[in-house]
Amino acid sequence: MKSKKPNKIATGNAAFTQWLDGGYERDIITTIYGPPGTGKTNFCLMASAIQAELNNKVIYIDTEGGFSVERLKQIITADKWFKKSPTQLMQNILLLKPTSFAEQKQAFNRLNQEIKKAKKVSLIIVDSIAMLYRLELGIVRQDLKQQAEEEIIKQKEKEKIRDINLALARQLKQLNEIARKHNIAVLVTNQVYSQADEIHMVGGDILKYWSKCLIELKKEDNIYIAILQKHRYLPQREFAYKICNAGIAKVRFRLF
Repeated sequence: MKSKKPNKIATGNAAFTQWLDGGYERDIITTIYGPPGTGKTNFCLMASAIQAELNNKVIYIDTEGGFSVERLKQIITADKWFKKSPTQLMQNILLLKPTSFAEQKQAFNRLNQEIKKAKKVSLIIVDSIAMLYRLELGIVRQDLKQQAEEEIIKQKEKEKIRDINLALARQLKQLNEIARKHNIAVLVTNQVYSQADEIHMVGGDILKYWSKCLIELKKEDNIYIAILQKHRYLPQREFAYKICNAGIAKVRFRLF
């Protein structure tokens, strides 16, 4: 299940890897975003399993508590290509589990150190990049509401939000530098929100700027759709899939 392209890594699903012309690119940030239940973590686990099986190292920053060894076991059991046990795979996966935006900053600060220590790091995953960021924004707004003067609240809120956005931008800049310097694939997941009947990615322009590949996930009539919204050379395209024991599987009856 190695990618046939030297500057790409396999996604964990042959059809999806082919759809991306060889898989996730090594020297950029790829962001997969969509509502809950569309399989974002499945994409992360599949890519992690492949790299760990190949004896490459994976750094997995899990901000939502979505990483499951049992789910990893399901994925590798459903595919006879895997030879390693979940325990053996986990020896190649460094799992970091921040529970606050401050801890997320600390996890990012460890990245260069861990890359030097582990050496054969081929994949960094952040699942998800904006969950704790979003929580931090909510805490700021709640704390400021307890103050008396409305104008002071608005001004302080602007300042705090600017600082948090700047911190998120620094994290993405750091990921981008690591991807380019060490030729590592970076896979990030993100949440969405609805505004005026339109779906927007949390973090907005910050994520769009730093991500060279954007894949939107959504559900239509009980079928999941991946939409390639941004890529360095591929056109916009769609991939229909279902979630299964092996992670995802292509749905073949959808016409494109």
